[in-house]
Amino acid sequence: MIIRSYWGSSFSLTTAAVINITQTATNCCCCVVSGFFQRTNKLFLSEQATGLQIKEFARKNAANALSVANMVMGMASILSSLNGHQYLACWLVLIGYLLDLADGAVARRLDACSALGAKLDDFADFTTFGIATSLLLRTPDLLDNVLCMCYVMSVFVRLCFFSSGIPFMYRGLPCIYSSAILASASLLSGGNMAVLRVTAVAMILFMISQNFYPHDRVLESQAWKKAVYAGGVVMVFCSSFPPACVYYLLWSVSYILFPTSLWSCKV
Repeated sequence: MIIRSYWGSSFSLTTAAVINITQTATNCCCCVVSGFFQRTNKLFLSEQATGLQIKEFARKNAANALSVANMVMGMASILSSLNGHQYLACWLVLIGYLLDLADGAVARRLDACSALGAKLDDFADFTTFGIATSLLLRTPDLLDNVLCMCYVMSVFVRLCFFSSGIPFMYRGLPCIYSSAILASASLLSGGNMAVLRVTAVAMILFMISQNFYPHDRVLESQAWKKAVYAGGVVMVFCSSFPPACVYYLLWSVSYILFPTSLWSCKV
């Protein structure tokens, strides 16, 4: 009897211990699983937050990226001119022309206009449409170098004092159009300096004039203007065909001849 009671009590103790161990193991598993799901949930939420931050950063800086790309085109054009690659330098200026028309439209579309964006745009414009374009006129001749400096200064004045005080209007020809005309003239004439000198003097006079020119906003206007812009992009891929630059020449000259009737953003 004593032995039977001993074994019975031992069995009951063992059973209780097993049950306690099982409960403890179950609780531990539940805690591990719960902790795993909590960490997974936090990680998922943090990834969502990171994704939203990336999207917000991209929204705020998409237009700035276009301005930086315009500046890079200008610097590449400067290096090309200094190394005697005039043809490439001209096309890089024309690519900057397209990027400059796009950055403002993207900033307004994404509601991402900022003081930094305005400064970047001005620096990019001065680099591409001031310094890079003026180097298309560079020769060993002293007068040509003076003309280069005059062109740079006229772009500088144009960028500093472009505001006319009238909504949707510029005072003086925007420098992107004068640069497009000069680059196109260089491509079509094969770098003929007589043609470039006359064209540069005319563009300087247009830029410092008191005439009013409309905000074009090509990508925010009628469908045909967007088609004109798309045609400009296509012409970049046809750059090996020299007459492709005629497209930019006609586009820019039409802005000078028919500024309000054709290119006003109100039309």
